[in-house]
Amino acid sequence: MQVLHVCSELFPLLKTGGLADVAGALPAAQIAEGADARILIPGFPDIYKGIPETELVRTVDTFAGTVGVRYGHYKGVGVYIIDAPWLYDRPGSPYHDQFLNAYVDNHIRFALLGWIAAEMASGLDSYWRPDVVHAHDWHAGLACPYIAARGHPAKTVFTIHNLAFQGLYYGHHLHELYLPDAYFQMHGLEFHGQISFLKAGLFYADHITTVSPTYAREITEPAFGYGMESLLQQREREGRLTGILNGVDDAIWNPHDDILLSARYSAEDLKAKVINKSYLQRVMGLDVDESVPVFSVVSRLTNQKGLDLVLDALPQLLELGGQLAILGAGDANLQQAFLAAAAQYPGQVGVQIGYHEAFSHRIIGGADVIMVPSRFEPCGLTQLYGLKYGTLPLVRRTGGLADTVVDCALENLADGTASGFVFEDSTASALGNAIRRAMVLWSRPKHWRHVQRHAMSVDFGWQRAAEAYLSLYQRLL
Repeated sequence: MQVLHVCSELFPLLKTGGLADVAGALPAAQIAEGADARILIPGFPDIYKGIPETELVRTVDTFAGTVGVRYGHYKGVGVYIIDAPWLYDRPGSPYHDQFLNAYVDNHIRFALLGWIAAEMASGLDSYWRPDVVHAHDWHAGLACPYIAARGHPAKTVFTIHNLAFQGLYYGHHLHELYLPDAYFQMHGLEFHGQISFLKAGLFYADHITTVSPTYAREITEPAFGYGMESLLQQREREGRLTGILNGVDDAIWNPHDDILLSARYSAEDLKAKVINKSYLQRVMGLDVDESVPVFSVVSRLTNQKGLDLVLDALPQLLELGGQLAILGAGDANLQQAFLAAAAQYPGQVGVQIGYHEAFSHRIIGGADVIMVPSRFEPCGLTQLYGLKYGTLPLVRRTGGLADTVVDCALENLADGTASGFVFEDSTASALGNAIRRAMVLWSRPKHWRHVQRHAMSVDFGWQRAAEAYLSLYQRLL
């Protein structure tokens, strides 16, 4: 089976969020299961830096001009790169410039990604042609209508990584993108008078997936559907909506082998985790004391992630004797509030604004608790990393957080299934109660170690997800 993953990020070459982690791990896991999986991605500078040796497959005329499609390999996975430097060779992120302004031609830049996916499905590479085109998030959403317009030369799967980001552009761009007039309607890719790249994927894909079973149910409700819930309810009734949980790449996230840690450890020997904790306390300006639990956050600093709740619950956390270590960037107000908290509570709160992949390993390896109090969370990877590292997740029961963390309720402690702390309501008081329960368990080291070891033993590897996707592809074919 030949599968083409269409995406805009690829870990570790180019990452702004969890999409990159999926693109960096899922194709390789599918190859290990016997599929021929490859990737299509725009030719951003960081992609070429990581894959310097490529060969031209073909040039093709498109609505954006004549572009080349090049081919190379990264860590054993074949990668097709769209060579259009006038669109992709720019400073900043894949989506905006260095001043955080979205590029005004993003509709062209990412429509081209979908167009080339359709070219690949139609035989652009005479030596390799996908049976399934798997498009990821709104950036690749137009792959599905472009393929439909060509008579469905391949089956299409569209994965929602976050329904909140919809890729909305003015309707007058329709002809500029060479989309059929008939597609610009409610039963198509039109959304309140605009072109929605996300809705294009949802409407025209043969099957929709999202990154956890609970999130797949949640997005059919108005509270989580962002106006797409009716379409998603229809797809659910048709059996065309599935939640498949993301995984963790064991080659990158494994405390036994992680060279980014100060000291490596395992579930069988947790002593060295204290060395990582002492390092973390020192570099974050916290009082070095192994008896004090370190609560941590590694996240985009946004209200969606519930980090305003962390600020509201912070006095209670500190009063109970905990410390807080923050790594992240995002909303200016939240950044300033956390920096102010670090200044107000020296030795108890440490904050680093920005995101550094290596330091995220050190925080998760050194902290005792990782907090993910999201208002919604399609899957979440941070809590999975916490489980792997024996850093117990404290999460809100939503999306993938609900699917991956088992609360330390008495019955779960008794039967050995507990792996973290789960709260229901998106309020500071509910978060505070979960923090209090974590402190109670912390005061009982034997029970804490038992939960740690169980958390580290739970299998969230990519093999399971790879098998589920391949089974889905097979049903479509």
